[in-house]
Amino acid sequence: MLLNAYLIFDGDCRAAFEFYRRCLGGEIVAMHTYGEAPAEEAMPAAVRDKIMHARLVVDGQVLMGSDNTPECPVPYEGIKGVSLTLGVDTPEEAERRFDALADNGTLRMPLQETFWAERFGMLVDRFGVAWMINCEKEAPPS
Repeated sequence: MLLNAYLIFDGDCRAAFEFYRRCLGGEIVAMHTYGEAPAEEAMPAAVRDKIMHARLVVDGQVLMGSDNTPECPVPYEGIKGVSLTLGVDTPEEAERRFDALADNGTLRMPLQETFWAERFGMLVDRFGVAWMINCEKEAPPS
């Protein structure tokens, strides 16, 4: 079984996924617009260039997303009540990823050492997605 995050954006999915690719590495393996849908699923001209489905693969992990449309029965209210957690192996990688994702975002907790982690920090990126960056401390020998 796989459990993946699927993020819904208010029109900036393409920019968000290009930003995540720059910040996290990996490859965007899908970036389909509503305009690419078969004729029977035709969308209004206003949404044809919006993203119906995007998929970014980073080290075997998958992040997916799309743009909301006016026709969606659930109105867009932002991304609330969830954080994406990025676990990294070194404090240096934590600092690099944190700084990249925080660019033009909002700092919630500075990246710092905690009792459980070499580095832990929280931010909301420029697209409104909350992130936790975590570099665990090595477990003491038993």
